[in-house]
Amino acid sequence: MAPTHDHPGEQAAQDPVKLLAIRETALSLDEVFRAVGDEAAGGTALFVGTVRNHDGGADVDELGYSCHPSAEAEMRRIAEKVVAEYPVRALAAVHRVGDLKVGDLAVVVAVSCPHRGEAFEACRKLIDDLKHEVPIWKHQKFSDGTEEWVGAC
Repeated sequence: MAPTHDHPGEQAAQDPVKLLAIRETALSLDEVFRAVGDEAAGGTALFVGTVRNHDGGADVDELGYSCHPSAEAEMRRIAEKVVAEYPVRALAAVHRVGDLKVGDLAVVVAVSCPHRGEAFEACRKLIDDLKHEVPIWKHQKFSDGTEEWVGAC
């Protein structure tokens, strides 16, 4: 049987943006995954960004994230752009700010769509655009005592 897009479940949901936040507290994979649950979704893609122990050949001890007051509004703009491009049933994104340690969750995004391919593509678009366009900055502290600021946009 050939796929059709006549069924409402094959299309984007009416209000698919379920969770957007910038937080100073630890992030929860379960919260984000629950937020994108949808009975019409056949695929859910989840991306988790963690603090790694190295960058550019240097050992990272810790880092801190800070953001511009417009960061959540920019997250919404990007989320709505993804929703306009893909048949998103549900979308969620949370980003940490404050001081983090190696291994901590820095960002969690998830997208559910009728099919897995759409979910993968939409999730990748969401995280890539968030990292490039939302005004969140990373202050890395290295083992050798040096540090650097990295801009997300």
